[in-house]
Amino acid sequence: MAQETAQTPTVIRQQLINNAQLCQQLVTEIKARKPRYVLMIGRGSSDHAGVFGKYLLEIELGMPVMASSPSVFGIYHKSVDYKDALVIAISQSGRSPDIVNQVKSARASGAMCVALVNDQQSPLAQAADWVLPMHAGLEQSVAATKSYLASLSALLQLAAHWNNNSALLSSLNSLPEALNQVLAEPAQLTPDTLRNVQHGVMLGRGFGYAISREMALKLKEVLAIHCEAFSSAEFMHGPSAMLANHIQVIDVQVEDESAPVHSSQIQTFAQQGGRVVSLSHSQLTVHPRCLPLLVVLRFYVDVERIAQAYGRDPDRPQGLKKVTETH
Repeated sequence: MAQETAQTPTVIRQQLINNAQLCQQLVTEIKARKPRYVLMIGRGSSDHAGVFGKYLLEIELGMPVMASSPSVFGIYHKSVDYKDALVIAISQSGRSPDIVNQVKSARASGAMCVALVNDQQSPLAQAADWVLPMHAGLEQSVAATKSYLASLSALLQLAAHWNNNSALLSSLNSLPEALNQVLAEPAQLTPDTLRNVQHGVMLGRGFGYAISREMALKLKEVLAIHCEAFSSAEFMHGPSAMLANHIQVIDVQVEDESAPVHSSQIQTFAQQGGRVVSLSHSQLTVHPRCLPLLVVLRFYVDVERIAQAYGRDPDRPQGLKKVTETH
């Protein structure tokens, strides 16, 4: 996990180079097809990348984005008409049968299907119309790190070309160096921070919420800490009652348009009894849409080190395996 996390800046630098022309070609086809909405398909970390994609495409392009329900096809054996959809299926392995079969069903109904996948020879890649490679290389740790972040950078590059966003395209070129700087920064989470913590909530807003889902999963996977992600706005609608028990609150700060209202809500939660620790990004000059990747990368480094300090194996969590196949 430590080695693969450290490879992320190099992976993303090479990905942006390799996929530049492909993204232009893909955008040309998307504009010709004129999809009315986007359907995101994925599970686990890939599903969380899809949530990031939802915020990204809705904010930057005004394109409605919905999440898939793989069980509709895989368990209930029902087909859905996706003829006006752009389907983006995200998977590191591209081998989970329910994801592959849903793409096949969507494509048969007339959808344009794109596989954002690490294994370009996988069944998912073969089932889609287009393949947008992660170029993350071999990932052996059960906990996805570089492949998740490569999913986000691929979505950013696709959105930037789709919207002809020169500012974002320029910032993506400096993203690998910003990620390298993050690797050398001080820890934000330490063994003492989470010692004896069994339950917690991770709160963000907008893109901060999107990455919170992935980060909460890593606390479950790598440290066996029960942590649930909420939008800080949604947390106010009932779950905040847990603050009376002085629950651990992990605050995910992203300095974009959401920051003022999210910070105000976190202050309120602290006053109500939450034990707050804040995670953020360094003040680097990159586009606001790139900032979430900096937060996640630092978090991955810290969590792996905490696992080692606790005597846990971060690469092989008990009861898990790298490729999860669901139906």
